[in-house]
Amino acid sequence: MPFLQLPAKHSAAIPPAGIRPAGARWPFAMVIDVAVFLFVAVAIYGIYSISRAWLGPVNPHVEISQSPRILPLYALYSLIRLGIAYALSLVFALAYGYLAARSRRAELVLVPLLDILQSIPVLSFLPGVMLAMVALFPRRQLGVELGSILLIFTGQVWNIAFSFYSSLKTQPRELREAAIIFRFTRWQRFAELDLPFSTIGLVWNSMMSVAGGWFFLMACEMFVLGDRDFRLPGLGSFLQTAASNGDTRSILWGVAAMIGVVVLLDQLVWRPIIAWADKFKFEQVESGKSQAFSIVNLLGRASFAIRVYRAVAAPVFGWLTVTFAAASRVARSLAAPARVPSRRWLMILLGVVVFVAMAYASIQGGRELANLSRADYSHLAKSAGLTFLRVNVSLLLGALWTVPAGVAIGSNPRLARIAQPIVQIAASIPATALFPVILLVLLRLRGGMEASALLLMLLGTQWYILFNVIAGAMALPTDLKEVAQIFRFSKWDRWRRLILPGIFPYLVTGLLTASGGAWNASIVAEYFHFQGKILSTPGLGSAISRASDSGSFDVLLAATLIMATIVVLINRVLWRRLYRLATSRYNLQA
Repeated sequence: MPFLQLPAKHSAAIPPAGIRPAGARWPFAMVIDVAVFLFVAVAIYGIYSISRAWLGPVNPHVEISQSPRILPLYALYSLIRLGIAYALSLVFALAYGYLAARSRRAELVLVPLLDILQSIPVLSFLPGVMLAMVALFPRRQLGVELGSILLIFTGQVWNIAFSFYSSLKTQPRELREAAIIFRFTRWQRFAELDLPFSTIGLVWNSMMSVAGGWFFLMACEMFVLGDRDFRLPGLGSFLQTAASNGDTRSILWGVAAMIGVVVLLDQLVWRPIIAWADKFKFEQVESGKSQAFSIVNLLGRASFAIRVYRAVAAPVFGWLTVTFAAASRVARSLAAPARVPSRRWLMILLGVVVFVAMAYASIQGGRELANLSRADYSHLAKSAGLTFLRVNVSLLLGALWTVPAGVAIGSNPRLARIAQPIVQIAASIPATALFPVILLVLLRLRGGMEASALLLMLLGTQWYILFNVIAGAMALPTDLKEVAQIFRFSKWDRWRRLILPGIFPYLVTGLLTASGGAWNASIVAEYFHFQGKILSTPGLGSAISRASDSGSFDVLLAATLIMATIVVLINRVLWRRLYRLATSRYNLQA
């Protein structure tokens, strides 16, 4: 039987037998495939080399080279530490924020605990973390590496956890009701509602976390604990060594290498993620199409990457979603209405263990604190007052410019394409790397060290506010903007009735995390090694840094407890009330 043939005028409507996938154009696709293959090969070799070094014996005398030729290797070391710390931070933040937002009982404990943890400086975690890791791996370099990664983790995780928790608490009621109507399982609600609604805030706070990791990299890769000197090869230790020696040329080389890494991360990671995250914007009308970046188009043509995603990643994600949803449904149908006694006894046992551990730690801490005199506590109280003043001045100065700038960047896609990489680079350059140059200029003036400390705290904390304000401005629904245009709001009315209420939850998160970041930054801003000397100004941060250098654990413990107490009281009096206001009045409700 002959094949049926259509008239010629319909032949153009018949699709070709085989559609070539995007990126299958020769020879461009072949070049991209080869480049991706080489990148994977180099990454595998790098992982192998680093694993061999980490599992090797401890090197007690690490010399940090100041040669510019070593910078690519040092950059790779630092980038791997930052990447591992960020992965741990993201997983921890999602679990912590979800539990705090979904369980009222857990919220009563986890939110105050989060306030305390984000207020404790990195150097206060340092003794316990490093001694524990070195004790676990006494003969392997892995202990020191894990200690450094965990210290970077403590500087990255808290603002991501606050962002996710805030997003879950400000979820629109109609979305929650829709999830109930469609009988979403816990996994489906998490994957289909919680994560998508929180994506924009998570992306921008992730960028801020990585930038914060660069900020504390100098303190996490090279530090002194009593009579022990811990050094790890990386960009942070390179810059710290250059700053200690007053080597301006090496500082500039290190900053240039860091800028190069940040630019690559921005082009290859953050820009594609930001373009992808725009589809999770909460809209009730169709928004304008966002223009993809050139690097996104370039990656979109990579047939190798597309085939790997379609063949491996997409089926795995689909299988996980179906499996968890089905398993959750079965577990819910088979669950008994009564509580299982064994679970109750397990919780009681866990509570007893936690209570005993806290009692033991309190007794040991009390013995340490008993060694200090009344004069020591009086000095720490005065130091806390000075640092408290610097923290609030830096927050005020930071908010004055970051709020209007963040709204402008988040509301204007064209400006965002230009300003976003600049902001990312500026936030990722550690102010501690530029601190020697700042000192050379300001130390000639009266009160130069005080001004330098305030400026360094400002440079280290203003980005928390800016990134959250940008995320809030980007998340403003298009329909609300159109309403403001229809009713011809003046600039003042737009700010009063649309912008400030819309970004309020993000602004509170930014100010809260910036406050914790300012207290953390005080340990570097108030005490600095420069040209073989120690430059310091009175404050709680300098007390903590000095105690860490000398191994005075009693002073370190007392100063850390004072700082945590102050931050918790501020959170209770101010930030907690603002959070309630954001969740009750300034969330997107239909």
